[in-house]
Amino acid sequence: MNKIYEDEGIFNFIYLLPKIIYSFIISLIIIIIAKKLSLIDNKKLEKKINNCIKECKNISTTIEKYLKIKFICFFLFSLILFILFWYYISCFCAVYKNTQLILIKDTLISFGFSLLYPFISFLISSIIRIYTINKSEKFIEFFYKLSKII
Repeated sequence: MNKIYEDEGIFNFIYLLPKIIYSFIISLIIIIIAKKLSLIDNKKLEKKINNCIKECKNISTTIEKYLKIKFICFFLFSLILFILFWYYISCFCAVYKNTQLILIKDTLISFGFSLLYPFISFLISSIIRIYTINKSEKFIEFFYKLSKII
């Protein structure tokens, strides 16, 4: 707020860039946690692999219980975060009425970064995989694991 006051309300992108990057990293961590709570692919594959009917029934009930718990945790986690974010933004905008436009600009820039990130990460991952197609066996496994991490 002091920097905005010193700049007489002028939007200083260079000064705000580190804060936007921090915000992006924190939101990326929250997204990873939310994905861990909501994705169910591994359990579906486990169910498809088993052929015995009795085992499938037993596994299906355990998987169903597991998924219910996982979804409840996901929705509670999301609800708590939404309430906290709503409260924080409401308080901020009530106290700093003249900075609402700057908050909207910062939010849009951060949102733009979050939309741009998947394209960049998938592009880098694809380039690494294309690069390893013509390489020796020794490097293929390393670069494939690297591209999966990215």
